[in-house]
Amino acid sequence: MKKIVFTGGGTVGHVTLNLLLIPRFIEDGWEVHYIGDEHGIEHEQITNSGLDISFHSIATGKLRRYFSWQNLLDTFKVAFGIVQSLVIIFKMKPQALFSKGGFVSVPAVIAAKFLGVPVFIHESDLSMGLANKIAYRFANIMYTTFEQDSSLTKVKHVGAVTKVDTKTNVIPIQLPDIMSHFDNKLKTLLFVGGSGGAKVFNDFISQHEEALTKRFNIINLTGDSSLNKLSKNIYRVDYVTNLYQPLLEASDLVVTRGGSNTLFELLALQKLHLIIPLGKQASRGDQLENARYFEEKGYAKQLEESQLSLDNLLKAIQDVFAQEVVYKDKMSHTQEIQSVESFYTLLRADVDGKERHD
Repeated sequence: MKKIVFTGGGTVGHVTLNLLLIPRFIEDGWEVHYIGDEHGIEHEQITNSGLDISFHSIATGKLRRYFSWQNLLDTFKVAFGIVQSLVIIFKMKPQALFSKGGFVSVPAVIAAKFLGVPVFIHESDLSMGLANKIAYRFANIMYTTFEQDSSLTKVKHVGAVTKVDTKTNVIPIQLPDIMSHFDNKLKTLLFVGGSGGAKVFNDFISQHEEALTKRFNIINLTGDSSLNKLSKNIYRVDYVTNLYQPLLEASDLVVTRGGSNTLFELLALQKLHLIIPLGKQASRGDQLENARYFEEKGYAKQLEESQLSLDNLLKAIQDVFAQEVVYKDKMSHTQEIQSVESFYTLLRADVDGKERHD
């Protein structure tokens, strides 16, 4: 039986694509393994998926671009993670390793390259994160959502691979129960912050709940079960799976962070959205780049987090609705979306081709 190793973690965004690809490999008879941190979100996501995946935990550390004594300790963690990955991969003898990024992926990528296992990585953002900058040196191919500089010779630009299904509109039975608490005369806003960026939205909604629910129906994906609530004009829930796309479709406008996975899901659905990206104080600035790209393309409007206030939010939302026809026209003509099936076919061809070449 052929074997493949997946790696990636730290945030949901570094696991999502893996969880889209893994079922297809399993269906085609591959044995699937995952290298990550048992204390990381990747272990939680893999466990909750219910898929037949063997999870292998390794030590990991964050690699920082600035001076910190913690870097010294984390360097040893990464080194130990490489040794652990070498043992795991040597015993397994897989045909390929696929990495979605995040610092936990670095040891596995280095170990795979050292053992002669073909390495395929994916970069979702406009510019590479530090983990993928390191991984690129050891990769056979890097797939990218955005076009990259021509000096990067191992790049294949594939566009965005999203988990949303644009061909069906299946509403689970729970959704009518939710919508019964909403005023159908009001527009519905959905706030989604991702695994690392929801707190600002959560706090903002808690602070301005009365003012917001007078004007809109509010859906808030919080990541925090203590905030769960369903009452007049508001639905707050920590996490959704099958309900995710129906909630997107039920909303008139989505207020989101600048993570590329969510942005391209909204683009695929041609859903109006307002982007409030994480700033450089909380990230490396990739969300600012993504938000700028979407605004320049005419897909969305952005509002800086430092400018987030009730008045500014209401004004920005009003501006988006006023330009609804323009935004939807731009989104309807995009050619930046690729289906999971198409990407899986491409990846399999590259994996099989590398295997034949070897």
